Amino acid sequence: MIRRAALLFALLLLPASTVLGQYARPQLLIEPTELARPDVANDYVILDVRSDDAFAQAHVPGAIRVDHDEWKSAFGDGEDVAAWSGRIGALGIGSDTDVVVYDDVMLKDAARIWWILRYWGVEHAQLLNGGWRTWTAEELPVARDTVKPAPAAFTAVPHARRLLGKQRLLSLLGGGRLQVVDSRSEGEYCGTTPLKNRRAGAIPGAVHLEWSDLVDADSHRVKSAAQLQGMFDAAGIDLAGPVTTHCQSGGRAAVMVFALELMGADNVSNYYRGWSEWGNADDTPIQPGTKQ
Repeated sequence: MIRRAALLFALLLLPASTVLGQYARPQLLIEPTELARPDVANDYVILDVRSDDAFAQAHVPGAIRVDHDEWKSAFGDGEDVAAWSGRIGALGIGSDTDVVVYDDVMLKDAARIWWILRYWGVEHAQLLNGGWRTWTAEELPVARDTVKPAPAAFTAVPHARRLLGKQRLLSLLGGGRLQVVDSRSEGEYCGTTPLKNRRAGAIPGAVHLEWSDLVDADSHRVKSAAQLQGMFDAAGIDLAGPVTTHCQSGGRAAVMVFALELMGADNVSNYYRGWSEWGNADDTPIQPGTKQ
């Protein structure tokens, strides 16, 4: 809490020219060189969402492994308050805990865990900018031990505005206010890559911006504020308006949610079930996406 307050105070003292052009919410990211400082790392619960083998080989000192696939399948419709209170509390996370999450897949898995934490009321959650790729590239310290966290009291509180369901999305289509952002690949959006879905294409009115365009493929760092703003502008996304985003099953869309919030958007939801539901239902309108 003290470190967070000091950071906010320092940002207020910066001249406008220094802050101009930066992310609207830089507190959603932490740099590897900062987290590598023991006095900083001690203030965080650090979550590693890579594979068990990768974690065993080496990880950020103090990190706790989280099973990404288990969290992915367990989320469901975001209704099991008791289970998620226990699952999150078991990691030593309380209502005011600072948490940082990282992966080795261009932030995709880490963003899902970040989004789930935020959905359940963990407000002070961040992503490690560049994840494991940048951590190792900068030759920062690693560990191989296993940390057993002391459980914390945590009461999960679902933040319904962060999650959009199919029926609600159907009711909002054509209303002219909700912006739908398709975070999948161009082939999925255009209907030429159907995956295992019964139907292929796009939600009517959806704009396309692939999740991977938001992250540098070499460093795994989030692209600059200027680059993100340029992409959002080109796609016609208004950060001041309501936005929902989707992919196949919530993970890629979580990267989009993160980037939108990083740039200052306040009203962003994740249609978490995404095309795995929309593309296999009989009551959902579909149109071929247009290559952009």
